Amino acid sequence: MATLDVKPLREDLPFGARITGVNFQTVEDPEVRERLRRIFDERGMILFEEMKPDARLQVEVSKVFGPLKDHPVSTVPRAEGGLHPGVIAISQAAREGNIVMIDGKEVTSWLPWHFDHCYNNELNRAGVLRCITGVTEGGETGFADGIDLYKLLTPELRTQIEGHNILYSLNLRFADMRFGLADGFTEIQPHVRLQQTIDYGKKLPRAVHPAVWTRDSGEKVLHISPWMAEGIEGAETPEAERLLEAVCQDMLAKIRPYFHKWRPTDMVIWDNLRMLHAVSGHDPDEPRVMHRTTIQGDYGLGFFEGNAQGDRILEMTV
Repeated sequence: MATLDVKPLREDLPFGARITGVNFQTVEDPEVRERLRRIFDERGMILFEEMKPDARLQVEVSKVFGPLKDHPVSTVPRAEGGLHPGVIAISQAAREGNIVMIDGKEVTSWLPWHFDHCYNNELNRAGVLRCITGVTEGGETGFADGIDLYKLLTPELRTQIEGHNILYSLNLRFADMRFGLADGFTEIQPHVRLQQTIDYGKKLPRAVHPAVWTRDSGEKVLHISPWMAEGIEGAETPEAERLLEAVCQDMLAKIRPYFHKWRPTDMVIWDNLRMLHAVSGHDPDEPRVMHRTTIQGDYGLGFFEGNAQGDRILEMTV
């Protein structure tokens, strides 16, 4: 078997691994592929270091973990003009997208803690990211483990929220967040291009996902996305809203995250059924470009409110 160098992501964290030695040759080794899948399942996230910055290699490594899922919106830019199916480009020019004030500082491309596809009945198994054009400061992607969050949550709140389902809608606007919004947040400039999607999303059924779910390993996962959460299924009352807000605030106060500062030779995969992720934001005058692949694979626990039918746009990855 090819040699891999595997280390903890950080010594004080119960999740994540750092791996070097993955390239076109080693990724073809069946034993390497099996080992990578096992590490991913155990640690929830892998940081591949010293990688060749190549979209084709990103595709080959992504396929180790499952089939790729392409973005359903045809206008979303594809990496290198679509030369590598499944790889999308996430980018914006200076001053183009959303601009918010966080902790007294204007940033763009900021994203609050969430899991992908929370507004859809089916999730995706994982996301894979590389940085193509970095920024001078910020632009870090944060990751936090739902297994760890479950253990850290105040026991009383854990008892109260476990067994409940959370409602989610396709409302991407941060200023509309009802739960877990950071203190000192101010919206300076909304993302104009997304407004049509937000308006359309208001007509679509809400998705339902468990606040806590149990892995085959027996580990319980606190899996709540403060972004796009609408409330507790079957209990849209002031009391239930206070409970969900208390859970979100307690979760965010105790979260033990890892924030990754990107290099061109890095690639990260995270378990979307287990992890939350966020983006710190960066100077609005600087462009930033990421390449992303998405891995298919659902946990089978989500559904649409009232057993309604969804819409293809709800397969978009956010």
